[in-house]
Amino acid sequence: MKNVFSLIGRVGLTVIAVAAAAWVGVYLWGYYMKAPWTRDGHVRADIVQIAPDVSGFVTDVPVRDNQAVKRGDVIFRIDRERFSLALRQADAVVAGRLATLNEANADLKRYHALTTDAVSQQKQEQVLATQQLAKANYDQALADQAVAKLNLDRSEVRAPVNGTITNMDLRPGVYVGAGKGVMALVDNDTLHVEGYFEETKLARIKIGAPARVRLMGDSRQLTGHVESIAAGIEDRDRGQGASLLANVNPTFNWVRLAQRVPVRIALDDASKQAELVAGRSATVEVLN
Repeated sequence: MKNVFSLIGRVGLTVIAVAAAAWVGVYLWGYYMKAPWTRDGHVRADIVQIAPDVSGFVTDVPVRDNQAVKRGDVIFRIDRERFSLALRQADAVVAGRLATLNEANADLKRYHALTTDAVSQQKQEQVLATQQLAKANYDQALADQAVAKLNLDRSEVRAPVNGTITNMDLRPGVYVGAGKGVMALVDNDTLHVEGYFEETKLARIKIGAPARVRLMGDSRQLTGHVESIAAGIEDRDRGQGASLLANVNPTFNWVRLAQRVPVRIALDDASKQAELVAGRSATVEVLN
């Protein structure tokens, strides 16, 4: 009898162990093969290239590398003397053109009061043309004055977004050209995570679904939600030939790997996370 109970006990334990192993195997298969998670994720942010709108020598750089700035903060200044002189010159031109316009308006008013018996029609037309030319010259002077003011304002380069200055090697005395980037600004308001999920897992990813993010080398867990799914990815099997016809790869691999599609994860309070460095690797898990 004892042998029977012992046999039943061993068989029961074996069945339980096999069932547990099967359950664990099924769970792990579902988790690794079907659950929407990926180790292929990265922290992303919009990168703004800071470039001056005017050319000149840098006179002041009140920020330093890796410094946080707010929208509107002065990042660097370009020599303002030349632009100040240009504005004074434009002011003088405006004053001169205004005097000419006032004189033309007065002449036009006097000649309009005269009849054709006192002055010819041709003379009246000449006076009108002179007034219109004076008005056009005055308007042009106002436009040049506005451009001079704008150039003077743009000699102070300000941060267009809230972010962090990075990769900066700008010093006073350096000559910078208009439109040429001199440093990068990471837009902290756009910090997010992009996870590259296999296409076989997209069916289980819904817009608005909660998500968990772990950064490589950091045990802390970040939370967020699915903001969007990429609308398309590059087709590597098709290109464009010299004749502008489709150039399709003639070979086909029988073992097809699942394509990876970017999924954008919006983080909760991303702007408050100091450890969010654009480019860091992350593991992303979407919760169903």
